[in-house]
Amino acid sequence: MARFLARRLTGLFACLIALLSVPAAAQAAGPLVLAASSLQESLTAAADRWASKGHPRPILSFAASSALARQAMAGAPADLFVSADEEWMDALATRNLLRANTRAELLTNRLVLIAPAASRLRLTIAPRFPLGQALGSGRLAMADPDAVPAGRYGRAALTSLGVWPGVQGRITRSENVRAALALVLRGEAPLGVVYATDALAAPGVRVVGTFPPGSHAPITYPVAVLARSTHRDAEAFRRFLLSPEAKALFRHFGFGTR
Repeated sequence: MARFLARRLTGLFACLIALLSVPAAAQAAGPLVLAASSLQESLTAAADRWASKGHPRPILSFAASSALARQAMAGAPADLFVSADEEWMDALATRNLLRANTRAELLTNRLVLIAPAASRLRLTIAPRFPLGQALGSGRLAMADPDAVPAGRYGRAALTSLGVWPGVQGRITRSENVRAALALVLRGEAPLGVVYATDALAAPGVRVVGTFPPGSHAPITYPVAVLARSTHRDAEAFRRFLLSPEAKALFRHFGFGTR
């Protein structure tokens, strides 16, 4: 009986030690960052730079800003959110899901029309430019214009230029901007609307033209710490992303900074 009780007490003690060590183990990993798909290369480079300074490397989760914002609303245990537009960050702010005084503008971007690298198509993006004719029998690849920031910017630009009515029935809607980019890369769509940084990251496409800045709202990427975050590095990593060192990295990947 004494040996049995000793074994039980030893087992209970081991369980207690394991439970007490869970928070420490969680902190051994870096903060979980929900980030827009278009940030894959640049934010990965920033996370690597942060880790090279001796910090636990942040865990990066990339998807459409709309999908990530909904995950945050559903209670995903994340620490930071980097959105490709202000509206999805606003959606979290109105639900009090952002830590006070941590929201800041991080980056800017441009919107471009792309084609496969081998395409010889020439187009000047201007009011009523012949986009439908340029598509031929193909379709225009875009992120979902009803939810995903890149798609919303694209629809706004095409609408302001007077060409949306002629192509809205010929859109291939993708779950995020990188999925739209992939359709053009694979030759499944003759043209696509993506961010300039996406085109820069994909040698298999070329930029046909850049949409005039006034044709759509400014493309900005806000960052904020989520209110439920308890990670000790969340705010420090946010500040690093806003630092001159990190901004130089983002500019290398084609983003604008303030």
